[in-house]
Amino acid sequence: MAKELNLTGVERFFDKNDIIVSKTDLKGVMTYTNDVFLDISGYTEAEMIGKPHSVIRNPLMPRCVFKLLWERIQSGKEVFAYVMNRCKNGDHYWVLAHVTPSFDGNGKIVGYHSNRRVPSRDVLDQVIIPLYKKLLEEEKRYGSKKDATEGTYKTLMDIVKSKGMEYDEYIFALQNKIF
Repeated sequence: MAKELNLTGVERFFDKNDIIVSKTDLKGVMTYTNDVFLDISGYTEAEMIGKPHSVIRNPLMPRCVFKLLWERIQSGKEVFAYVMNRCKNGDHYWVLAHVTPSFDGNGKIVGYHSNRRVPSRDVLDQVIIPLYKKLLEEEKRYGSKKDATEGTYKTLMDIVKSKGMEYDEYIFALQNKIF
């Protein structure tokens, strides 16, 4: 569905007190979306439930960020990530996503839950947007999507390690403007 959309270059915004919420099954198929999600994305609930979350994937997002996200949540860990999503009409919006696995009573992962908030504009402009542009440029140098994802994942982890931090520490430091 989303792959056919053109990008408009128009950024949408949501209120800093709003939280975008969605839930998916183990394969990333949406089972729940809140009204804030629907309002910003421009989709109806009927258009989203039963569809892969990747419907809103913006092609200007480096693949390695999603590799990191999926590795973390499939292993039972939470993850925070800056993500640019695509709206139904091709506009985009930025979020700071907090994605967690959902567990049943026996501790088995049964799906995923994502809460997204408004990210710091300074962090986006000064760090994330330039970083993602660099990763996207690097992706183009590889012959396959798989190689591009693996190569840029290594680059992303090297950048984080060069700051003397683990990924989670780096994201929290950015959001809290520690450096």
